[in-house]
Amino acid sequence: MNRRKELQMQYKEIKTVAGVYQIKNTQNGKMLIASTPNMNSLNGKRFSLQMGSHDNKQLQKEWKQYGEAAFVIELLEPLKIEEDDPYFNAKEALGKLEEKWLKELQPFGERGYNREHERERR
Repeated sequence: MNRRKELQMQYKEIKTVAGVYQIKNTQNGKMLIASTPNMNSLNGKRFSLQMGSHDNKQLQKEWKQYGEAAFVIELLEPLKIEEDDPYFNAKEALGKLEEKWLKELQPFGERGYNREHERERR
């Protein structure tokens, strides 16, 4: 087997972890709560903040104001995959998990970077 095919097989065997994460400003306590089907994408979130291109303008503004060292990006809860349930909908389950954390932490207004109207679209 050639090296390329071997690497492709290894990549396919890697399990991705879906879950809910937060980006928290340690200076003022504000946070952004969001979910992702692949926690490895958090490096991309950090990179977009570093480049000044994150889609949340308030978070981006405060990232620039306080600096990267003032923020923590962390997994709040991984999605538990129901592998034995043929009707398990990971996307729907991830949305419910995110909604649970939004209700619990209320990261709206002065408490965070989430917008209340985004929550209503779920």
